[in-house]
Amino acid sequence: MPSRTRWLVTGAVVLVAAVPVAGYAVHNATRDPAVEKENVVWEDTFAGAAGTAPDPDKWLFTTGTSYPGGAPQFGTGEVQTYTDDPDNVRLDGSGNLVITATRDAAGGWRSARLETHRTDFEPAPGTTLEVAARMKLPVPSQGYWPAFWMLGDGFRGTYTNWPGVGEVDIMESTGRQPNLVYATMHCGVAPGGPCREHDGLSGRHTAPADQPLSAAFHTFSIQWDRSLPREEIRWYVDGRQFHTVHASDVDAATWAKATDHGFFLLLNLAIGGALPGGPDASTTPGGSLLVDFVSVKRL
Repeated sequence: MPSRTRWLVTGAVVLVAAVPVAGYAVHNATRDPAVEKENVVWEDTFAGAAGTAPDPDKWLFTTGTSYPGGAPQFGTGEVQTYTDDPDNVRLDGSGNLVITATRDAAGGWRSARLETHRTDFEPAPGTTLEVAARMKLPVPSQGYWPAFWMLGDGFRGTYTNWPGVGEVDIMESTGRQPNLVYATMHCGVAPGGPCREHDGLSGRHTAPADQPLSAAFHTFSIQWDRSLPREEIRWYVDGRQFHTVHASDVDAATWAKATDHGFFLLLNLAIGGALPGGPDASTTPGGSLLVDFVSVKRL
């Protein structure tokens, strides 16, 4: 999620720019259950007792305010400290992961950020990989920034090779635009470059005004398709396609550097930063991102 937006240029605040999207396509989600099971590459349904941590064999916690040797505030201007405290990240006992933003006695914000141990998620040649999560977004509050996203495997342990290593933002939303979902691919060099950084190759989905994304669970997903002559990544909300990035949108070297490798997945709830803006007097602690499942499947 170092969006584009996430990654700040010194002295500048950068906002995501959306690319117009031509129409919607609905993905047929009717599949044979037996085939579905066979095609699961990885998943977590967050089964476990209330108050316990998510599966440590599947997830690792990022804590503090930066990666070792990485940019302060994760390069985005977000103001929270990430923790592994149950107040900030836990299972609810009903099959959900809960990530909650809190404030400490000194007024500092605390939240959580999880990453998969696995870093090898990518489609085999000639196939399509779906990465999905069913989530309920936090009740809108200024400065909230929930995200479900992917980073290229080479980022882990280096932390200085963004955006060339590749980033795919499956879902980002903000407290000040609670019915809007951003979908972005980051690649190339920053600022500028073939991927228009720090904005990235971005699209957006807007939910109806009377159906806020915090009112119910929604499934956010991508399909990374290597079965086509022209490789592409497609974004969906509840099976409805709203954004596509094609390999031909950038030069071959940029695409290869950003995609010819595995990725790891991330879930987090940030506070503040370039995209949502900072928290203010109206910002309410205690908002939570609920995650019903995360899955990686071959289609």
